[in-house]
Amino acid sequence: MVVVSEMSRDELYVWVVDLLAEMFELDKASLTLESNLYADLDIDSIDAVDLAVKLKQMTGMRLQPEVFKKIRTIGDVIDALLNLQAEQST
Repeated sequence: MVVVSEMSRDELYVWVVDLLAEMFELDKASLTLESNLYADLDIDSIDAVDLAVKLKQMTGMRLQPEVFKKIRTIGDVIDALLNLQAEQST
């Protein structure tokens, strides 16, 4: 299990990029914080659900549907994970 609280933002970025590249056969070099999951990476709604499930499996943290609906970029995924970790540690 990945412990988000022990990762810096940069480490989390690398982990999320690796995960996306593996799950969706993407070129890691082309992925940035600003990469739009839908427009740039061609991830559809079913892929997005798969990503949410995989994140929960790997981190033990579940992103609420209303939070996940607002995610558009790789940076948004990282922010959501960090916010979730902050909520759980309070």
